[in-house]
Amino acid sequence: MRFKVISNTPLKQPPLDYLPEGAGRWFTIPGGKDAGKVMFYYDVNVGDQEPEATVVLVHGNPETSYTYRHIRDELISSGRPIRIIAMDHIGFGLSDQADFEMIDMHHSDNLLQLVRHLDLTGVTLAIHDWGGPIGVGALIEDPYRVKNLVVMNTSIFPMPKTGYTYKNYPHRLLRWSLFPRIYPAFAWGGIAATAVSNGEPQGAMSLAARATGFTVKHIFNCIPKNTPEYVWSQSFRSLANANSSMRNVKQTPRWGYGYQYTDETYGRQDNTKYYKKMQEKMPKLWRSCPAVGFFGQWDPCGKDEVIDQWHEALPKMKQATSRYPDIGHFVEEYKGVDIAKAIIKLNFSRTARSFEH
Repeated sequence: MRFKVISNTPLKQPPLDYLPEGAGRWFTIPGGKDAGKVMFYYDVNVGDQEPEATVVLVHGNPETSYTYRHIRDELISSGRPIRIIAMDHIGFGLSDQADFEMIDMHHSDNLLQLVRHLDLTGVTLAIHDWGGPIGVGALIEDPYRVKNLVVMNTSIFPMPKTGYTYKNYPHRLLRWSLFPRIYPAFAWGGIAATAVSNGEPQGAMSLAARATGFTVKHIFNCIPKNTPEYVWSQSFRSLANANSSMRNVKQTPRWGYGYQYTDETYGRQDNTKYYKKMQEKMPKLWRSCPAVGFFGQWDPCGKDEVIDQWHEALPKMKQATSRYPDIGHFVEEYKGVDIAKAIIKLNFSRTARSFEH
């Protein structure tokens, strides 16, 4: 059965497995810059009894909640009494289109409003990519709501300048932060399809060929429906969504340091204080939280120096970290089953276990 899309997203026909049947919800954002916009989320309870765990899955850019489908489906298959919530940020997936160039702190404000609306507590907060600063930035305002953390190729800390950075990844001449400066917005969906579905290390020529192929398919709207690449690309048929997504990428060379830019609607934007607040408060408030980490290490957010920063802030993650040298940034696309099993252990195992690989 097709889910009725009521927002103004370009993604009018999501794949049948985009969300569990009957779980789709719409949240009208009450305040802030996106007041009145409609945010999509799904909310599913596994089993017939009262949920014993609540998992909130926060996506990044240029993905959607669909990137968590493998984790979600494994959690559902487990039969454990779990409540699973995942949203599409404004400008992504099934939510309303963006109308200004949004970055992490703007999405965080929307997420906090959703969390408070649902009055979530005992949350296992699962974060990936910009979902890290979005999720942490939101929940650090109500830190008592968080019980566990699941960290996947993300950071809220200043990116160490050794090894991979977004100034030399995935290749020195094809660095991620360069793409939004050389690509037109109408073609951005092709880059999104390439990025999210490109999970393994490869040479510059093969990566360029892949990006070119998806870009052409995106422009001519011939990426097959019911494929992940269609989902990643279709949101960005909206030029407003594409420009907003591209603004996120433009800040990658300054990951965790703070970033300033001028938006046509709202003027000067600066998330420097936003990052400093997270960096100061999280180690104090959540230091004792159980946490697990999953990192594809062909990626700046998966390098050892970033993992060490997480371990310093969340000591319980030290013995619960999985590293995958031959997987890239979107680790949840490839290790979703393992991540789901770790979430189950966090919430239902009585004994501490090691996830170190």
